[in-house]
Amino acid sequence: MLVLAFDTATPAVTAALHDGERVLAESTTIDARRHGELLVPTIELVLGEARAALRDVTAIVAGSGPGPYTGLRVGLMTAQGLATTLGVPAYGICTLDAVAYGSGLAEPFLVATDARRKEVFWARYADMRTRLDGPFVERPAQVPVEGLPVVGAGAELYRDIFGQTEAPPYPYAGALASLAAERLAEGTPLDPPRPIYLRRPDAVVPGAPKRVTA
Repeated sequence: MLVLAFDTATPAVTAALHDGERVLAESTTIDARRHGELLVPTIELVLGEARAALRDVTAIVAGSGPGPYTGLRVGLMTAQGLATTLGVPAYGICTLDAVAYGSGLAEPFLVATDARRKEVFWARYADMRTRLDGPFVERPAQVPVEGLPVVGAGAELYRDIFGQTEAPPYPYAGALASLAAERLAEGTPLDPPRPIYLRRPDAVVPGAPKRVTA
């Protein structure tokens, strides 16, 4: 097993390589405006650090969101393109699940990431592996925290509302790759690399021009 995992659903452009036992290499750059520019060089970097070739990869895993439309599509389209080229399967894992797994928490908690527009994407977990509810998109004050710890950059951004926060802020690819490798080893079915959209994109097709009358 050699799993190449990456995520572009948050400001973190992150990639990692996992051999079924451990993370061989991982790299992350925080830059919300350069997903398309940074992803492929980041993949090349982790392959180089692990002394592996792209042809050695047996599975591709991408974070499937929720996240902003443009950044999310960069990762998912790259996953589909690489999988087709290599002839290997491609999978998608909820980005919030990667944040949850990276927390290492064994008790109930929430994950909240920045959804912009003064909102957060969030989900509820029983532990680092088990999502109970979500994902949703809501204003921070509408999230039912109920005294639970909250993980993710959304929690840090609205600390006055969420209170206690836990690391990590982003879905680092090492956690994403480890979660994917664990599920693959257990035979747990993984979803295809399809985006999780919780609202419409900002860009819309313009309507027909108004008729000008004399």
